[in-house]
Amino acid sequence: MLAGSGAHAQDGTPVQPVAARSRASAEVVASGLEHPWGLAFLPGGRFLVTERPGRLRVVEPGGRLSPPLAGLPRVAAGGQGGLLDVIADADFERNRRIFFCYSEPAPEGRGNGTALASATLAPDAPALQDVKVLFSQSPKVASQLHFGCRIVQAPDGNLFLTLGERFSRKDDAQRLDNHLGKVVRLAPTGGAAPGNPLAGRAGALPEIWSWGHRNPQGAAWGPDGRLWIHEHGPQGGDEINRPEPGRNYGWPVITYGENYGGGKIGEGTAKAGMEQPLHYWVPSIAPSGMAFLTSDRYGAAWKGSLFVGSLKFARLHRLELRDARVVRDEYLLDGLGARIRDVRQGPDGWLYLLTDSPGGQLLRLKP
Repeated sequence: MLAGSGAHAQDGTPVQPVAARSRASAEVVASGLEHPWGLAFLPGGRFLVTERPGRLRVVEPGGRLSPPLAGLPRVAAGGQGGLLDVIADADFERNRRIFFCYSEPAPEGRGNGTALASATLAPDAPALQDVKVLFSQSPKVASQLHFGCRIVQAPDGNLFLTLGERFSRKDDAQRLDNHLGKVVRLAPTGGAAPGNPLAGRAGALPEIWSWGHRNPQGAAWGPDGRLWIHEHGPQGGDEINRPEPGRNYGWPVITYGENYGGGKIGEGTAKAGMEQPLHYWVPSIAPSGMAFLTSDRYGAAWKGSLFVGSLKFARLHRLELRDARVVRDEYLLDGLGARIRDVRQGPDGWLYLLTDSPGGQLLRLKP
């Protein structure tokens, strides 16, 4: 049995997932999406959705899909790689700017890595304009695994981007001379954001905000004014963290998981100078997507909850928080039978989900 079997809060208190007391249903907004990955909201009730094979589509309020938008950079689609997250700039109504991340092929054709780009989405235009690559993960790695690739824009306009350690290079998550297994903080025009914790430190890349991460596929700006992420553990040990500047989150030195097929990883579950997760799951739920509910759409009991999609169990988790500690872990949509890839709260206050399949859907969660 895995060490610490069962979900736990940071202080070790067990918080076992349980079926939700409240029923909820999933209303189909759009169908026919091929492995949709990231979701953003546009004015007028429209949506912007990425498809992992390398397509970006606008979804009309009635569910009609646009043809794929032209103008994307080359995407290394395959395995877990492809066109991944997308967000609209906080000032989108004025500047029409979006940010998206994807697996970028190396110029010489050997390897790939996570990249972040910006573009302008002109009204009713069939193509992206002013495409600019703002960040390219270094080094490039010959792998189709662990790209991370969630984007969060902070209130100051700067961008956080999560980066996986590419699976075969896990030890690099502890080194500061590369971008593998890191959270980076970037200016919206590219380059390291001012005030990053390692700026000026010899041998460290100035973009780095935190390190020791495995494969973070969920990120959100919390109501506490801080970045929250979750990341895939190996076999067990999925984590929720609040990355603080200049802190080490331990992978692969400490983990609550183990090697696939069994066997210890690293030195145990704790070590001085390395942060503990706020919450962890054993066995893994394979989390993807992450959103705080700030609206009143679902009643007072759900307001302030953190919602996380589960790929492994094909359900949606609602985490009830108290003082930044998980006190209840409920799951919903257990009968949906679809891997949940992304979770977002829309401008209308409803929660929206993307399901990960060759015939994926955009869903609206209704009470």
